[in-house]
Amino acid sequence: MAKEKVTLTLDTQNLAALRHLVGARSLSSAIDQAVAVHVARIKHLSAVDEWLVELERQHGPIPLETLEWAGKLVDDWSKRTRRRKAG
Repeated sequence: MAKEKVTLTLDTQNLAALRHLVGARSLSSAIDQAVAVHVARIKHLSAVDEWLVELERQHGPIPLETLEWAGKLVDDWSKRTRRRKAG
């Protein structure tokens, strides 16, 4: 995969923590992996948004209660996933 050199401005504390965590490994590689994860998440959320627009087009507005219920399910799942990865 092609690479491109860029200049980034990062939060000092986040950068120090990342350097501490990756140690001798490549800082560029760690940031590239983090960007890849973030891009994948944004693509996924965009696909969900497109799906919701299509549902509304076909079936009318989604009730607020349904969206809140679905949001809670996603939040709960996300919290469980983070705990598993941290533990």
